[in-house]
Amino acid sequence: MANDEHHVNSTQHGDYERRDIGVAGVLYFLLGLLVAGVIVHFIVSGLYRYLTMRSEAEQTPVSPLVTSTTKDTRHLPKEYKTDAESADYEKYLQKNFPQPQLETNERTELNKVRLREEDVLSTYGYVDKNAGTVRIPIDRAMDLLAQRGLPVRTQAAAPQSASSQPQKKGGKQ
Repeated sequence: MANDEHHVNSTQHGDYERRDIGVAGVLYFLLGLLVAGVIVHFIVSGLYRYLTMRSEAEQTPVSPLVTSTTKDTRHLPKEYKTDAESADYEKYLQKNFPQPQLETNERTELNKVRLREEDVLSTYGYVDKNAGTVRIPIDRAMDLLAQRGLPVRTQAAAPQSASSQPQKKGGKQ
């Protein structure tokens, strides 16, 4: 136990281990990691390029009855640049893909349906213009109902005659 090295400086405090890894070793490791990352990047991109070409070669020919075919549907053509609301993308889908189409943005489409419903329920408009049937907003309909009351069917007072009264069977009345 006498051979243990104790690094003590002049103030009698412990010192660090002098045989630790140096800065050069850390830098060489990071450089090797960077080189390995670049090599892996090129290998993976080459693999994807190969698989894409192989997939395109194995595709069955498109029917000659199809009018508008695009080679790659993953990317939009230049004439359909997407805007903030993706209206151009929706136009592209409507023009190039048959019905029924998948939903592209469920939340937005549901909001559009709700806005249309709200518009129908809160504005004036024709239900059937030829028949003269119109719709009015719900609030206005409730106000009219409160003012006028519910429509009541009038019943004609039917005269009650002896023939309409039930006859008793039997001899005594």
